Amino acid sequence: MTVRVIFISAAGSAALREARFDGGGPLDAAGLRRARTAAGTLPPARRSYASPTARCRETAEALGLAAEPVPALDGCAMGRWRGRRLDEVMAAEPEAVAGWLSDPSCAPHGGESLLELHTRVAGWLDALPDSGQVGSGQAGSGQADSGQAGSGRVVVVAEPDVVRAALVHALGAPPQVFWRLDVPPLTATELSGRDGRWNLRCGTPLGS
Repeated sequence: MTVRVIFISAAGSAALREARFDGGGPLDAAGLRRARTAAGTLPPARRSYASPTARCRETAEALGLAAEPVPALDGCAMGRWRGRRLDEVMAAEPEAVAGWLSDPSCAPHGGESLLELHTRVAGWLDALPDSGQVGSGQAGSGQADSGQAGSGRVVVVAEPDVVRAALVHALGAPPQVFWRLDVPPLTATELSGRDGRWNLRCGTPLGS
């Protein structure tokens, strides 16, 4: 059985523009407007899920998706850096930031390392083809896809770091590749997988 997963990165927010470790603050007016404009442009999907952050939930709602929040798809926990801008942390703790950027197992902020994020997201992703279900219930976009359980299309609205982690895992790339992947707001990246092997279709802007 093959599963297709379309990852939609959250629409724009002030925190994204400021490179702030905010834990997923709300969308700004421009981001919300863009997401609403893109509503109806997604292909039919059997199920939809979202990172349990405000901007991902708001993006999913603006796109017209009845997305189930999934804890395994939450953004990386940034510990005591949460709420601070990257440039502020770099000025105050340059060695800690350098370690965090160079060593995926490093978590100087006291939160979650990138390796832990990768493991969490990879576990969720690899369970899809086998189980056909994630979490305690199923939530769809309101549009049905044909096929057996565990096949068809799944839409996931996620934080950029979650999309990056999924791509690193899908490509079998070393964790350091995480920092070389750009995931702009409100873009789609499609993975198709079977038996733990994933193929990538690179992201395109929604509504283009």
